This record gives sequence, C-alpha cells and structure tokens, in this order.
Amino acid sequence: MTPPVLETDRLILRPHRVQDFADVAALWANPDTVRFIQPEAVTPEGAWAKLMFHHGHWQAMGFGVWVITERGSGRYLGETGFFVTPRQCDPLLGDAVEASWVLAPEAQGQGIAAEAVLRTHAWADTAGLWPETVCLLDPENTASQKLAAKTGYEFRQKVQYRGGMSLVMARKTGQPGTAA
Repeated sequence: MTPPVLETDRLILRPHRVQDFADVAALWANPDTVRFIQPEAVTPEGAWAKLMFHHGHWQAMGFGVWVITERGSGRYLGETGFFVTPRQCDPLLGDAVEASWVLAPEAQGQGIAAEAVLRTHAWADTAGLWPETVCLLDPENTASQKLAAKTGYEFRQKVQYRGGMSLVMARKTGQPGTAA
C-alpha cells in the first residue's frame, strides 16, 4: 500500500523514507523528546528499527505513522499516526489501534501537533478502518493530554506500563475534535 500524503495550511504529512533516518535518529535520541514516552533515548539502531516499523506497518496493516514536515521548507518536525503493537501493560490493551504524536522540541508550542493530529484523525474518520483509537499517555504529560482531549479523546483507564502508571484515553471514530 502507498500511504496517502495529507496536507494542512502549514504542514505536509508524508510516509517515512529511508532518507529520513538522520532526522528520525535525532528526534528519538533527544532526551527532551522521549521523556514522557520511554525511559531512555533511542540509539541509532533503535531509530532504524522504528523507521522500518513504520514502513512495514503501512504494508501489513494499511495504516501507520506519517512524517510531519513544514510546508515549503520540507523541514522534518516529527511524526504522528496510528499503529498496533503488543504492549505489555496491565491490563492489556489487546489489539487496540493507538494514536501517537511526537514532535521535535523546536517544533513544540506552535500548534503544529494539533494541526497534524487533527488532520490524521480526519483521515482516519473518513477511512473508517476501526471503531476507535486509544492513546497511552504519561500522567505528567499535560500537553499531550490537552491535545488528546482537543481531538475528542476521553479518559478510559489507568494501566501499569514500564514500571509506572499510564493513562489510556479513547476516541470513537468520527468523534469530533476542535479546530486547530
């Protein structure tokens, strides 16, 4: 499957390319980027695995994660989209489709995440591939909690994940979000 390219006024959301490796590696190696996502920054080897995961996910599942780029300059700003993974949390999420977003620190605080996440969810609502999505959030990540709520997510439950507590928020497909 060829992933669609999505556009907004300021952004182009496109599939990952092998040429994105340096940007993916830099994003995930930054401790400020990963502090609410995982305990440690990602090595170049781990970044390569993420890049290949994104390629394969689109092929295997028909949906996945996009690169967020700045319209005009093409500057890499982060990633957003949907995926399924066998998370080892308690309770288990099963085969839930997860929404995700991660922005480089220099792209944060400008409404870019909201613009990108609302656009990918509009695509998902139209595609109608699943009845709902969930997102797994660190309780201290208030910015992502606000973005999730803005996108139509509501608190569902707390889970134990990687030795700590995480929040699960859920959104029914077609649940309206608010404008970016």
